[in-house]
Amino acid sequence: MLITQVKKIEEIEPHLNGNVLFVVCLGCKEVLFETEKYNQLKETLKAKPGTNFNELTLDYLCNHDYTLKRIELHKNDFDKADTLVVFACGVGIQTLAGILPQKPAISGCNTFYVPGFSGFTPSKYDCEQCGECHLGYTAGICPITACSKGLLNGPCGGTKNGKCEVTKSKECGWEKILLKMNELKEADKCKDKIKLRDYKKVT
Repeated sequence: MLITQVKKIEEIEPHLNGNVLFVVCLGCKEVLFETEKYNQLKETLKAKPGTNFNELTLDYLCNHDYTLKRIELHKNDFDKADTLVVFACGVGIQTLAGILPQKPAISGCNTFYVPGFSGFTPSKYDCEQCGECHLGYTAGICPITACSKGLLNGPCGGTKNGKCEVTKSKECGWEKILLKMNELKEADKCKDKIKLRDYKKVT
């Protein structure tokens, strides 16, 4: 079973701006989702002035083609949203952020590793189920899986022509993150926000 844990309100609230769309993925039968905790978070945030909330419950966000179709069906909701708060595993968040690069996509959950889990829908994205999802600070691109070194604090300096020095055929994950953050005008968003990784959560 894959376990997602709803983030604390103080982890989500600083990212909220203008019209906020909550996107909840309940498609995978192997996912344990904290529905009660999510509902409490949603009601608390809705009571705060200055932010407008809307909500969509979809499934299989990790499936690119399926998600693309759902975005077309709910075009008005996505067009109006200034910020997307995605309650899904890391693959679902990255898939949605990849389809809608102009929208800030915030992770509403942490995804935890469970031995024996068979994997996600085939996708170009990956999630290490690290229990500390940083996608809200890195423009929806995972620094752990996009970077061959799994760095959390920025590029290593070994990039050449946009390629990784470890995996020479791979684009530098942090270069992709920083370029997208510049496009979203969020260049300073992750500065001093991402702390040391807690490896106890993935062992």
